[in-house]
Parts: sequence; structure tokens; C-alpha cells
Amino acid sequence: MEKTQKVWKRVLFSEVILEKSRAQKIAWIAVTAALCILANFAEFKFADIQFSLTIFASVLAGILIGPVLGFVASMLGDFLGFVANSWGFLYMPWVGISCACMALIAGFVMKIPLAFRGSGYVKLTIVCVLVLMICTVGINTTGFYFYYTKVGFTSKALTLIEEHFGSNGYFAYALVRLLFMGQIWNSLFNYALLFAAVPLLNAAKPLKISIR
Repeated sequence: MEKTQKVWKRVLFSEVILEKSRAQKIAWIAVTAALCILANFAEFKFADIQFSLTIFASVLAGILIGPVLGFVASMLGDFLGFVANSWGFLYMPWVGISCACMALIAGFVMKIPLAFRGSGYVKLTIVCVLVLMICTVGINTTGFYFYYTKVGFTSKALTLIEEHFGSNGYFAYALVRLLFMGQIWNSLFNYALLFAAVPLLNAAKPLKISIR
């Protein structure tokens, strides 16, 4: 029984906080949640494409403190980030769920026991693919699609959908959101940051992050 509990702890918590006290775990949640809050402020536009660091921060939370606490920190960070930086918009709960699931996916995938050289980058690639499919498309895009079918699509979205697809169905909207409204480029931007940052974290020995 004790051995089983140890195995589950190693699955659910990262090596960074595995042996930490409850107070230290709470402190780590606060730090990673603060990172997610800052990501809500780090938004900028280039032409019609809006870039943000929420994917980067959420995935990093899962890697740093594991899937469960990363989920909590990302959800909390997204909500508090919205409260501090709402820009007058309504809170979209599926955005917070999407960010939390990014951390959950990253935390679990990075725990896969692959030992060959470069396996860490293989796992990070898997994380990016799953985050794109499950979170960016499956949760975020779906959430916005059903929201806009109730309140009405933006004029820009309608124009793009009609010009390229002649339909306002889900798949047409998903492609427009990804390709023409810039979500795919925002995602690739965040993935590039992750591939640049994770080796640096790996080199920080006190963090105990093992990326082969």
C-alpha cells in the first residue's frame, strides 16, 4: 500500500515539490499562479494576430509542479489574471479550463518514463500537439464557437468564414480562428518559447527537472 502511494505521488507531483512540505507546496502554487497572472498581462498584437503567453505559462506550471497542482495554479492564475486585467470583457470559463488542462497534460506527459537521449524533447513535442488538439481546438475554439452562435459572430469572423468557406459551421470557424485569426501562430510562438526555456530549467539543478 505504501509503495503504491509513493508511485502515485511521483505521478501526480513533480520532482521539484515531491518532498516539500504542505506550506512549500502552497508557496509553489502561488508562484506558478503568479506566473499565469503575469501571462495575462503579457499580450501584444502584430497586425491582426494577438500574441499571449498563457500557453507557455500553463504548460510550464504543469512541468514545474506536476499535473494536479499545475491544474490548480493555472485555473487560479487565469481567473485572477482576468479579474486584474479583464479589459471590460465577460469571464470565459472555458479559457480557464483550457489553461488548466494544458498544465494537466504537460504534467502527465513529462512523467512518461522515456530514457533515450532527446526523449525530453519528444515528450515536449507530444505536449504541444495534445495542447493544440485538446485545449486550443477542442476546448477554447469549441467554447467560443458556441458562445458566438448565441451572441452572434464578430463581423470580422463572419467575413472570413463567408469569403473562404461560405458556411458558419464549426469546422469553418475553427479553421478561420486558427489560420486567419492567428491562433496557430500564437500557439507556435508559445511552443518555441517552451523549447527554448525547458533546457534552461533543466540546467538549473536545484529544480530537479530532468529533460534528457
